Amino acid sequence: MARFRARYVVFGAIFIISLYHFLPFERNEAFGREGHRAAPNLGTDTLAKYMNDPKHIPKIVATESSFAWNKVDFRYPPPREPLLPPPVTSRPRIQHKFDRDSPSVAAVQEKRRQQVKLVFEKGWKSYRSQAWMKDALKPLSGNYVDQFSGWAATLVDSLDTLWMMGMRTEFYGAVEAVATIDFGRSTAESVNMFETCIRYLGGLIAAYDLSGHEVLKMKAIEVGDLLYAGFNTRNGMPVDFIGFEAAKEGLGLRVEDGVVSASPGTITLEFSRLSQITGDSKYFSAVSKLMDVFHEHQNETKLPGMWPMMVHMRDKDVVSGYQFTIAGNADSLYEYLPKSHAMLGSADASSAKFETMSRTFMNTAMNNLFFRPMTPGSEDILISGNCDVLEDGPHLDPESEHLSCFIGGLYALGGRLFENDAYLEAGVKLTRGCMYAYKSMPSGIMPERYNMIKCSSTKSCKWNEDTWISERVKRKEYKEHLPKGFTTAKDPRYILRPEAIESVFILWRITGKEEFREAAWEMFQAVVKATDTKYANAAIEDVTVVGSKQTDYMESFWMAETLKYFFLVFADTDLISLDDFVLNTEAHPFRLSKV
Repeated sequence: MARFRARYVVFGAIFIISLYHFLPFERNEAFGREGHRAAPNLGTDTLAKYMNDPKHIPKIVATESSFAWNKVDFRYPPPREPLLPPPVTSRPRIQHKFDRDSPSVAAVQEKRRQQVKLVFEKGWKSYRSQAWMKDALKPLSGNYVDQFSGWAATLVDSLDTLWMMGMRTEFYGAVEAVATIDFGRSTAESVNMFETCIRYLGGLIAAYDLSGHEVLKMKAIEVGDLLYAGFNTRNGMPVDFIGFEAAKEGLGLRVEDGVVSASPGTITLEFSRLSQITGDSKYFSAVSKLMDVFHEHQNETKLPGMWPMMVHMRDKDVVSGYQFTIAGNADSLYEYLPKSHAMLGSADASSAKFETMSRTFMNTAMNNLFFRPMTPGSEDILISGNCDVLEDGPHLDPESEHLSCFIGGLYALGGRLFENDAYLEAGVKLTRGCMYAYKSMPSGIMPERYNMIKCSSTKSCKWNEDTWISERVKRKEYKEHLPKGFTTAKDPRYILRPEAIESVFILWRITGKEEFREAAWEMFQAVVKATDTKYANAAIEDVTVVGSKQTDYMESFWMAETLKYFFLVFADTDLISLDDFVLNTEAHPFRLSKV
């Protein structure tokens, strides 16, 4: 009888576990601390049933901005061609085909997911109480700062994170606030084209793509038309900063002389998606003509295949410089090329150029910027450096930075999009390089900028203590406590940047290798330990020591990007699938159109 009861209990337990494991939506609809149902840890479509449930959506009506940007009479109207390409009919598979986690593994990942969410919730609560409708919260003092025109950057930037984390009440409270933002007034005389595009326009489009709420679409169009006014120039190239009041008059803006190449190069995704969701090709037409300049001159630069860090859009000059990098000032120019191909396909010449530019730059960067660093363990990793082209040819500077860490994920994405194994392999090694930099530092976090020693070959590289000693003495920034292999930590700060976890997330989703999910957890623990404050999380001054001093600084990308990527690593792999969305440089997911 006892044996029968034991067997009965075992069978019953197996039955209950099976129900938990296989039933979809209900299994995670547990009641939270306040009696509200918690959102499920499932894919985008199932989460949408919870987040977009009409019974729980308040009626929200947008307040029109005090100035109608779509009514500006342009002195120099941008061209209305080419028209938006047709929807893409097919794409290569991007994401790994995941098996379901075992119950024990799923429990671990769910605990991690909840830990990330708790960190976000703490920051959101503080922003709500201390800095509501301001651009950013100061995480030590609890004060606020307006550095992006005063349109509540953290609020708009966090919309899609709120949605993904299933914070329904908070999300619609945020949408109600967004509905009141006046994009006809600015706290700054000049509006930064780049930041406004990636944070505000990107954030609004993504939140609309996820929720379908018309208020978000309306506000996205307002911002899009504001940015479109930045193309009211003699040569059709966009300005870097929009003179706010001058733009309203429509008399034309003067394009700046020298700007970083990332600025004009980081508009395509937002403008193309805005054209897709509105049916108005004007946004795509403007940005397509801009990218024609980069396309036509790509192989005329001092490093054919890439563009210099500084460009001169007043003269449509994208060839004159000698400094080349995929790091800060140029990064998202390159990031948007494969992603624009994913969004637009190659159905016509206006869209096909993005595939051509992608393949060309990726080959050039592999041959000129990536190097294997000399490490004590002879790790098979890659780091991205900088290249100066002087009279005697290209010179690689083995300096890298946190901003460069996006490149591993981009190469992995390109490897899948273009079915190129060499790109994917490079993406894996580049991502492992950033993981190595994190793990090597005493804090468990990599520095903002650092130097290593370039190996003569990417195939093999033995550690040589004498070489490391001789190289480090050449660097005035070297400090005795740096880990072996590093010759500087030129800028030892960590300012809550997302690029490393961005690539780790993408590599996890593309390869399915557990090393990336585990690395993400180690990184998360190190980052939170070093940055946690009373209100949220703060930048730190020096990652090369344990217990570094914090600084009163937290940009909106902490909640828009860094925590979002950590969350997505541990979430259901169908949440923001890379086969359904492409993420902009601020981690805002745009839905990929399909026929």
